[in-house]
Amino acid sequence: MKPNFKSAMLAAAQLTAAGNLNAATQAIQRALAGEEPAASAPAPFRTAGPDSAGPRGAGPHTDSGNVIDVDARWVEDLQARLSDVARTAQSAFDARALREPAPGGAGADVGPAARAPAERMLAGRFTAAAGSRDYLLHLPPQAASGRPLSLVVMLHGCTQTPADFAAGTAMNELADRHGFVVLYPGQSRTANHSACWNWFEPRDQRAGQGEPAIIAGMVREVIGRYPVAPERVFVAGLSAGGAMAAILGAAYPDLFAAVAVHSGLRAGAASDLQSALAAMKRGAPSAASGAGARIDQAARRPVRTIVFHGRQDRTVHPANGRQVVEAALAAFPATALSSRQESGRSAGGRSFVRTVHVDGREVPMVEQWEVQGAGHAWSGGRKAGSHTDPLGPDASAAMAAFFMAQP
Repeated sequence: MKPNFKSAMLAAAQLTAAGNLNAATQAIQRALAGEEPAASAPAPFRTAGPDSAGPRGAGPHTDSGNVIDVDARWVEDLQARLSDVARTAQSAFDARALREPAPGGAGADVGPAARAPAERMLAGRFTAAAGSRDYLLHLPPQAASGRPLSLVVMLHGCTQTPADFAAGTAMNELADRHGFVVLYPGQSRTANHSACWNWFEPRDQRAGQGEPAIIAGMVREVIGRYPVAPERVFVAGLSAGGAMAAILGAAYPDLFAAVAVHSGLRAGAASDLQSALAAMKRGAPSAASGAGARIDQAARRPVRTIVFHGRQDRTVHPANGRQVVEAALAAFPATALSSRQESGRSAGGRSFVRTVHVDGREVPMVEQWEVQGAGHAWSGGRKAGSHTDPLGPDASAAMAAFFMAQP
């Protein structure tokens, strides 16, 4: 750890203890950016108010003031260099994988409705003992048939909203093409003022409590209300959302059939702000000790997992993507899977390495995409949303192909 990073963390800890969470957040942001900590006088305690954070124990979910991955930005200079063709093109592999129709109407011509997916976004709010969250729900044209469809749950990153995430990932377009429902839970700024999912808080890492319980309850409500097959529910997320997706897969393997983690961290990677920053900087400690011990790898059920991570990610170290893969593989019997690797280049020019671990039926169980030149952004995303890198291979297409490959 660089001396300036250590100094910034000490400053952030002092500011947090003094109750000045905004200043602590700024110190953390400067540390992640590699800047020297700013000198400041000791901050007074803040009184409670609309813009201040109360104690974590006050109410179902109050703001910790912790900002974890807000440094994710639209990749600089892409707008000037990007053509419409590069923005919308898929890699050859993705295009081949998604040409094959999925059961229940996938691949059908859905007509003009597919060109206006926002018009079919339903807004809702779910409330449980652990708290309340808003959400957006996208229903594809195939939902009118009444046949049970797959459900993909999409968890946004810090500073994002469900609508922003939907625009950037273009997952609704794939949903219309292949016939699956998409649920976008929204983090509350009361729970985290930068809209980060609180993946580093112990109470938000277990089944039956905190944010995992809220999201799982929301999913069950959608299953009960709409034509969704309970055995075909998948969850994906970016950054803080990716870390929460990993937690949901570990905590609710009976609910989520597969997990996609983009630029995120493995379940149990951290237990507080300090360990979260350390994990983001260089990777989490081993799962057998420290924060990772709370996720019992030996007791985990195997969950199909796909991981995307940019090799030049300076917000969440690429080691974290490899750790998600390692944790997923550890849940499978040692001889159950065989692996193969391929390399390629996206239409936008990003080279990548794709490693796939398949079972005896050749069904992908664990899949890893490492993208050269990519930072902390959704690979292959649209610039209509934030935190996207349109030059990369299409993560949304690859995830959809991985999810729909489930027997």
